Amino acid sequence: MAKIKVVTDSSVQLTPEEIDKYDITVVPLTITIDGKTYTDGIDISREEFVKKMDASEELPKTSQPSIGIFEKVFKELTADGSQVVGIFLARSLSGTIEAARQAADIIGKTKEVTLIDSELTDRAEAYQVLAAAKDAQVGKSLEEIVNHVGDLKKKQKLQMMVVNLNNLIKGGRLGPLAGKIVTLLNIRIELHMLGGNLDVAKKGRGKKFSKNFDKRVLKDIEEHKNDIKEVAISYVDTPEDMEVWTNKIKEINPDIKVLTRVTSPIIATHAGSGAYAVFYTTEDF
Repeated sequence: MAKIKVVTDSSVQLTPEEIDKYDITVVPLTITIDGKTYTDGIDISREEFVKKMDASEELPKTSQPSIGIFEKVFKELTADGSQVVGIFLARSLSGTIEAARQAADIIGKTKEVTLIDSELTDRAEAYQVLAAAKDAQVGKSLEEIVNHVGDLKKKQKLQMMVVNLNNLIKGGRLGPLAGKIVTLLNIRIELHMLGGNLDVAKKGRGKKFSKNFDKRVLKDIEEHKNDIKEVAISYVDTPEDMEVWTNKIKEINPDIKVLTRVTSPIIATHAGSGAYAVFYTTEDF
């Protein structure tokens, strides 16, 4: 049976230990900020990016990996007869999976390379990547891996709080007039991602709105505390506040694994300063 190798993109929230343990290939996106272009995770860290973003007057630009990079990766991974499973951030957020598809087609590797739209990003995407990589290591078939990822996708939760809409305004996702209004009114939004679509679930004003979001998520974790195996908190630039989150979850159930880390540049760019997201799963990782 051919070996199966797993590939993903750098928007994923994986620890260095997980990448090494499960032999995961991470293809980096690129970021341009203040006229200089960086390769995500190679010549700029997530923490460094956030500092530059917060200090910049202009909105950073993120770019998907080039088709050429994917060609090189797929050629190298399949050279020994291996198959590849590529799991990437949602098509609605980036053209990464399309670049991967074109690369596989150009080099004639469409049979060897299976591509999956995670319909998510960050740690939610990571759960799918880890499931596939662990399955591959124990010798499961391609069909079993694809089915497992599909089943997992149906169980995942992604909820995000955006407290500063400046980046959304800069990126043109809100018109000039709407942008002025939400800034003056201190509007915050709660985003949910389901079926590959990022939608505004709720909107409100000020810290009270964020606190109500926190209470609802913690209540849900409390109600499912015996089933949840891991809660992941990804944030842009508020480590102290996220540490409070971590402690509250540990108080609910000390056996729940909590992973708290800075999010990727592509998410930070669109979500902006102060944003954070919560993911949880009932599977062991």
